[in-house]
Amino acid sequence: MVTFQGKLAAGLNARGIEITYDLDDLPYESILVIGGTRKILQLRQLKRRGIPIVQRLDGMNWIHRVIRTGGRHWIRAEYGNLILATIRSSLADKIAYQSDFARNWWEREKGKTKCLSIVIHNGVDLEDFSPSGEENYSNGSLRVLIVEGSLLGGYEFGLKNAVKLCARIAHSHNNDRQVELLVAGKVSPAQKERTRDWIHLHGHADHLIINWLGEVPHNRIVEVYRGAHMLFSADINAACPNSVIESLACGTPVIAFETGSLAELLGDEGGITVPYGGDPWQLETPDFQSLTEKTQVLLKNYDNYRQKARKRAESEFGLDQMVEKYLELLLG
Repeated sequence: MVTFQGKLAAGLNARGIEITYDLDDLPYESILVIGGTRKILQLRQLKRRGIPIVQRLDGMNWIHRVIRTGGRHWIRAEYGNLILATIRSSLADKIAYQSDFARNWWEREKGKTKCLSIVIHNGVDLEDFSPSGEENYSNGSLRVLIVEGSLLGGYEFGLKNAVKLCARIAHSHNNDRQVELLVAGKVSPAQKERTRDWIHLHGHADHLIINWLGEVPHNRIVEVYRGAHMLFSADINAACPNSVIESLACGTPVIAFETGSLAELLGDEGGITVPYGGDPWQLETPDFQSLTEKTQVLLKNYDNYRQKARKRAESEFGLDQMVEKYLELLLG
């Protein structure tokens, strides 16, 4: 959310559009609610004054319904869903869904709304995020990257999938290199320890290593994308992950299970997806074997996949393209 807000604000300012982050800082022509806000009463008052409200919607909180994440987390997640749904159903004049998947999800769970709604995918600065730059493959390993803001609160499942997938890739008959899993995001010390124990217990220590990068500053993340051979999108049923779009812009192909918006974002050019192989909404075990085999196909045609990944970003996810669509929605 913070990344999107910064990108959009910079784009609007560059077009001579003044913005404010304070609802009391009147006058203004429209309001953009990024997800939700607790200021429901104030939004109602402003709506009655005729100021249009645009809501940008991601997906819903759902992991807590499948995995025990604690009572406090459960309440916070459900409260967040309630706020999002309230603004969507009774306050928003227009809605920008981050993907077709997100729109279909909301309409399936909460019904359709009467207001105008469109899909606007996230965008990326194609000059800042590009294949041009130093690539660090110096240690000769095959580098698989995952980028998540946080791998806590139930999202440890994505890390477990990444480790199991990399273990299979490391032992696949077509791979002659050690596999290095780069983990960019917040991970608990206990989860790191459990991951190391699993690797040693299953005999993968000589073939698979993990590089815990922690929370990488946004101005450094492009170096991480360029230093990886591929991105594994670990989030299940993601609405429109920035990491996928940024990776494509850097010419780093994406591999993923076919959940959420992944197939929608990658198309036929950005990488590979395979059917999940179970019920992703219940976090059942995915089909690691199929994704491992598809990854071998990617590696055999790696340069072609790199070029197609960048081409996909250029055609679909340019930052200017995103800003213009929001500008039309806000002031059109």
